[in-house]
Amino acid sequence: MTSVTPIIDKQLYPILEQVSDPEIPVLSILEMGVVRSAQLIDNVVQVVITPTYSGCPAMDVIGDDIKKILKENGYDANVKLVLSPAWTTDWITDKGRKALLDYGIAPPLEAEADKDVLLGGKKLVSCPQCGSTNTKMVSQFGSTACKAFFQCEDCLEPFDYFKCLK
Repeated sequence: MTSVTPIIDKQLYPILEQVSDPEIPVLSILEMGVVRSAQLIDNVVQVVITPTYSGCPAMDVIGDDIKKILKENGYDANVKLVLSPAWTTDWITDKGRKALLDYGIAPPLEAEADKDVLLGGKKLVSCPQCGSTNTKMVSQFGSTACKAFFQCEDCLEPFDYFKCLK
């Protein structure tokens, strides 16, 4: 996995951890890896966020939620959106991957396995309900553009698979 460690001032971490991803409310924006930095500079928190993809409609909501929670905790904030380096699913934390699975969304595979699943039809995506890899892709797109829609052929439950983005 390629990882870029975010720079977050220690006192801001527990505050930002309370901001949920609006599309996947069981994940914080820190677990999702969209916060690249959050630093208190001249009494103003400077937050840099990167969208999961360039057209992500949730970024305005995330920016507003960041400002709101920081204000509630006594901080003024500026939020800056940056596109480079581009967000990657490698930035989802281990805690975030577990939260996805517990919520019923299969977490992303590695890039090569992802291609095999989405293009070659290999059965590598585990069902978040029963754990079976006897699953099939129903659609390249699930509830959002960054997910594919799958169904388990054992328990018959439908589920989203969070596509690997590099």
